[in-house]
Amino acid sequence: MGQKADPVRVPDPAVAKARRSAFSRVIRSLFVFALTLCIIGGALALYTYTKFTAHGPLLAKTVFVVNPGLNRAEIGAQLQDEGIVSSASVFTAAAYVNGFFGGHLKAGEYEFPEQASIDTVLGIITSGRAITYKITVPEGWTTEMAVARVNENDVLTGDVTAVPAEGAIMPDTYVFRRGLTRQKMLEDMETAQGKLLDELWNARSPTSILKTKEQAVTLASIVEKETGIAEERPLVASVFLNRLLQGIRLQSDPTIIYGLVGGKGKLDRGLTKADLASDTPYNTYRIDGLPPGPIANPGRASLEAVLNPPDTGYIYFVANGTGGHAFAKTLDEHNANVLKWRAIESGQAAMLTSEAPTEAVADGIPIPPSPPAAVAATQAVDPAKPVEPADPSAVPVVPAPVVVAPAEPQAPAEVELKPGSWIKIADRLVPIPKQKPKK
Repeated sequence: MGQKADPVRVPDPAVAKARRSAFSRVIRSLFVFALTLCIIGGALALYTYTKFTAHGPLLAKTVFVVNPGLNRAEIGAQLQDEGIVSSASVFTAAAYVNGFFGGHLKAGEYEFPEQASIDTVLGIITSGRAITYKITVPEGWTTEMAVARVNENDVLTGDVTAVPAEGAIMPDTYVFRRGLTRQKMLEDMETAQGKLLDELWNARSPTSILKTKEQAVTLASIVEKETGIAEERPLVASVFLNRLLQGIRLQSDPTIIYGLVGGKGKLDRGLTKADLASDTPYNTYRIDGLPPGPIANPGRASLEAVLNPPDTGYIYFVANGTGGHAFAKTLDEHNANVLKWRAIESGQAAMLTSEAPTEAVADGIPIPPSPPAAVAATQAVDPAKPVEPADPSAVPVVPAPVVVAPAEPQAPAEVELKPGSWIKIADRLVPIPKQKPKK
């Protein structure tokens, strides 16, 4: 038999490597792409954040106006042109992101500090903390004086097209921003006075003899001009209201001045007897009751005083020598107060008869010049200058009839004066009363 051949080994079949699926290849590609984007985005974010928070190019404080109607890119471009921010694109991008979270750019005039970052600039504009300005109308100013101050303000814009009525402006300090018009400012003053008057009128005393708001403003304007002392306003108001109630003429010097000079509010000299006899509708020495309208713009205190006056029974008041006034219910009390003033004045006041000229003598008594502290407060201030409340020493005295005696160096001696003559006291002419006949 032949020899058996060895079996031949058949090699194992080759196992092919499995190919990655298309999905895994896409995922890998996306991961690489996303990683690249993250790196680029991170670098860009780091660059942007660095630019956003880095010191800006400003070398000193700078004021910049963001005008209404501009978009973010336009504002950013203007800020870069003015050298306030280093990159308009970074500011614009940050403004868009900030706007997404509710932070919107607001028009206005802003001040940016030295080396302000884009972050700081954006925060200031978004906050709306714009620069504000103030304009003050003091109590007792006429409307003409108030309009003059508004016209002189170089931050306000536009012309005054409608002048408010006398007494229609609320004296106050008004805060505003650049861009407000002069007319709008005056309208705001009128609106404020209207709201105040409505409030006080609704809270007026139920026994008030004033029938309209206009009457209240008119009387309050007279009180405003008669005294600059807050505590005295209710008392002065009570005097005038008692006079109105009893049919006695108000005899207020400020009304005479307004009748002579109108809204200018200032008389560059003392009143004379001719002035007191002037034929104007505001001369409360000659007319009964209230004048035809206000003589100034009264403040809250004067309006409150006439709408809720105390029950005093006062009919007269006169300077007391300390900057205020002494009040009286009867003519005898009033005359005693006048004698006290004459003693304090130590001969500084002067008397004159109804026949004598203002600068002459009365009953043989020379008329010396009045002391500086006795200058009447009815002369209004220059509207171009800031004004503080009236100096108490400059408060006008009551325009009420008095009986007085000439002063000696130490004690005044009584002098008999005829009814109808005049006394000059504290630089004002006051008539000597005629006693009412007894019934």
